[in-house]
Amino acid sequence: MTSAVPPGEFEIISRYFARRSARSDVLLGIGDDAALLQVPADRRLVAAMDTIVEGVHFPAGTAARFIGHRALAVNLSDLAAMGAEPAWALLSLSLPESNPDWLQEFSSGFHDLAQRYNVALVGGDTVKGPLVITVQVLGFIEADHALTRGGARPGDFIYVSGIPGESAAGLAVIQRQLQGGTAGDVLQHRFNSPEPRVALGRTLRTLASAAMDVSDGLLGDLGKLCDASGCAAQLEMDRLPVSPSMPALFDAAAVERFALSGGDDYELLFTIAAERVPEFEALCGNLEPACTRIGRITQRDPGQSVVQCLRGGRAVTVATSGYDHFAGA
Repeated sequence: MTSAVPPGEFEIISRYFARRSARSDVLLGIGDDAALLQVPADRRLVAAMDTIVEGVHFPAGTAARFIGHRALAVNLSDLAAMGAEPAWALLSLSLPESNPDWLQEFSSGFHDLAQRYNVALVGGDTVKGPLVITVQVLGFIEADHALTRGGARPGDFIYVSGIPGESAAGLAVIQRQLQGGTAGDVLQHRFNSPEPRVALGRTLRTLASAAMDVSDGLLGDLGKLCDASGCAAQLEMDRLPVSPSMPALFDAAAVERFALSGGDDYELLFTIAAERVPEFEALCGNLEPACTRIGRITQRDPGQSVVQCLRGGRAVTVATSGYDHFAGA
């Protein structure tokens, strides 16, 4: 039964977030000034942090369970892109009010995902303010096996997991209050409950030459990977994964726009050296989600677009880009 009196800061922490961890590497967790954690001697520590804001990263009125899931998922996706194994999380929560029902749903969404990936919540902070959630995740990677954006080389093939654009289409369904039936439900789920590709990242750490997650749009993020690697890319539009749900609700132009510039997919974008492609593609049938080859890394030449889009083998101009918080793109 929900308490009639809104809980205070310390009651919020003890009631909704302080849980005993089964991880033996948590020597001291929530309840002290800081956490005390044991890092394996044969691993390197990987850290990532993301903030999500109401009205920017999710619509006002979004169910608290989805917000809790998303807050952790977007950070786990960053670790997945590095090929890391997640271990610990810290949570900073700014709340306009201490609503017990909201807190119960939020913490359930957060903890359910954390339990699936054996992530222990080991600390954080709670304050009164606008609805803003910051999560830091920490994990491990074997020495010299970390994936980065900077390892792609000309001749490498470009792959993406899942179906880019479905999350952005899901947000459009929510914002426009579209009655989309099963297709609409699938797309809304893709936005509300993104799935971090941790297992895929762990597989790629010994196969891929470069990787990152798709959070700001496929086209823009591919450009970032190319910039980090000092290369260019050819993106074959005809090879983009086809969504069975988006065409049911949106025209072809909108579907293409979502696929190229829609953010919040949290799929993995990665490159495989040509000589490793047979080995990788032998695994493709057993990978979840499916991975699709969508282009190739090329030499960067002065005056050339970082990412050249091809349709039917011919270069085309695409008037879209990824999301930028400050440019508003």
